[in-house]
Amino acid sequence: MYFELALLAYLIDLTIGELPGKHPVMWMGDFISAFERRFYQGRILTGALLVTGLLALTLSIAAALVYLAGLLPAWLSLPVLAMAASTGLAMHMLHASVAGLLTAENPRQALSYLVSRDTGAMTETEVYKGALETWAENLSDGVIAPLFYLVLFGLPGIAVYKAVNTMDSMIGYKTGRYFYFGKVAARLDDIANYLPARLTALLIIALADDRRRAWQCCLRDGGKLESPNAGFPIAAMAGALGVALGGDARYHGRIKHKPVLGWSIHPINQTTLEQALNMKTGINLIVLTLLIAGALLT
Repeated sequence: MYFELALLAYLIDLTIGELPGKHPVMWMGDFISAFERRFYQGRILTGALLVTGLLALTLSIAAALVYLAGLLPAWLSLPVLAMAASTGLAMHMLHASVAGLLTAENPRQALSYLVSRDTGAMTETEVYKGALETWAENLSDGVIAPLFYLVLFGLPGIAVYKAVNTMDSMIGYKTGRYFYFGKVAARLDDIANYLPARLTALLIIALADDRRRAWQCCLRDGGKLESPNAGFPIAAMAGALGVALGGDARYHGRIKHKPVLGWSIHPINQTTLEQALNMKTGINLIVLTLLIAGALLT
């Protein structure tokens, strides 16, 4: 277990946020784009070769960094590895990005940088609903899941997870172009996020004012979305806030029908988003407590 490494990496992300320079995920994206331009075929095997290539490269670089850090003095090795690992965590950036909608001159445009759906014709309620869903889902993808693999496997674990997640975000779509090419990446992402998504839902439930409602909503609606994982933190958030999330949304000019998660007890507005974002303090407290306990007991 790598509790000390995860603890220091999380603290770095919370206090500093994004480090200067080109983010590792951008390098991964460059690799994926270059492979697609050169070798694309609408076949599962070709997509599997991309997955294998990027994971092998990512694992090799991460292992090399661990080896080089091991050559440093003991007092310096951990901070260097933690600094590298912090690039895979996104609590600071995620919270700041979603909170930016509260003060943005054009909230629709601000949301368009965070979601893939069309935002130009959204109502105010739809904008805040999209922000709530983004906050809930990315608490898993950007915070809990990378921490989970960092604790279990160290720097190689978080690096490989980010590679899987990046591939899914770029090619894991059920479109004509990516249905087969991105199938392996999408399935691998589903497997990687299975436990973290449910742990994130439990974390949201623990912070809800009405835990029973949040739990019931998670159990009832968590599995309703097309994704086997995304629905759980979103449903837990819907139950925690007493709102209805999900529902129809427009993508690339077309309406996509999606199930509704939660109960429409309260309206969705700026106050609702503020309540959701205020969970950050509780999340940090729980996560840091668990990491500290793990570091002391191992």
